[in-house]
This record gives sequence, structure tokens and C-alpha cells, in this order.
Amino acid sequence: MAKKHTAQCACGAVKFEFDTDPTFIAMCHCLDCKKASGGEAAVWFPVPEDDFTMISGETTAFHYIAQSGNGLDRNFCPKCAARLYTSKLDSFPKTVFVQISSLDNTDGIKPTVEMFTKRRHAWLKPLDIPQFTDMPS
Repeated sequence: MAKKHTAQCACGAVKFEFDTDPTFIAMCHCLDCKKASGGEAAVWFPVPEDDFTMISGETTAFHYIAQSGNGLDRNFCPKCAARLYTSKLDSFPKTVFVQISSLDNTDGIKPTVEMFTKRRHAWLKPLDIPQFTDMPS
């Protein structure tokens, strides 16, 4: 039986699914997210690892040490290079952080917090959601 949420890379080679409804959806302006996304911010949300199922394809992982000192794997499609999710984050074991842009359907899914706003570019207006200068606790 198919899960509630499906996602894929830009070329469709890598597909995955999960049932967890995103509730904590972060628009993160930290320097690590900016560099990884190639943009002003990254928007992601956590999914329990045991709910995350690969449907097809395989990702390539880039192991990275963030400014926090924690290690993580950024997973992307080896064919189209689309970044899909982060896994093996030292401070959040057994959790996968899905990039919102990988979802097939984003209806009703929007950021619930903005974090590392001290790094947000001045030209970008804050969203009307809770704001955190650093990581919320």
C-alpha cells in the first residue's frame, strides 16, 4: 500500500515515500543550509527513519561536518544532482530531514518556523511565523 506522501528528484530516478504529516517545517537561513541549497535558505522537515521508504533508485551521500560540529549526510540523486534529504545527523538519530522541494504535492505544507534569522538577507521579508535567531530549543 502506497504511503501518504511521495517525493522524487528532478529526473525521477530516485523516489521515496512516507506517512508522517509534516508539522515542524523549518525555513532555515543558517550558512550550512544556504550553501547546500544554493539559495537564501533551505526548507525541510523531519520524518522518522522507520517511516521513510525508498521506492526506486539510490542516492549518493555527501558526509559533511556542519558549523555546529555535528556530522550529517546530504543525499542527492547521482543523475540529476537534486538534493533530496539529510540523514545520519548526529544530533537527531533515526530521523530523515526531507527537502520540501522533493515532494510531489506540497498542498497545505508551508514553513512553521524561520530559524537562523540572524543570517537572513536584509532584502528578504520575514514570514508571519515564529522567528528564531538561532536553532529553536
